[in-house]
Amino acid sequence: MMISKIQKWDDSQGLRLSKDVLELAGFAVGDEVEIAVSAGEIVIRKASRPRFDLAELVARIPKGYKPHEE
Repeated sequence: MMISKIQKWDDSQGLRLSKDVLELAGFAVGDEVEIAVSAGEIVIRKASRPRFDLAELVARIPKGYKPHEE
């Protein structure tokens, strides 16, 4: 267990988490996270963003499609 203190940074508040805590949770500096509140607790988990494959997206463009400005 780690005890930390909520601190003020400009107009925001934040917590510092040790490298060990981040590693144990599978997080790294720069990871995007989702933050939720559930039953009075703050829950932080890695953001689950869909991964896109450019070749697959281009393959979905209909044959003969011509972009136009509106």
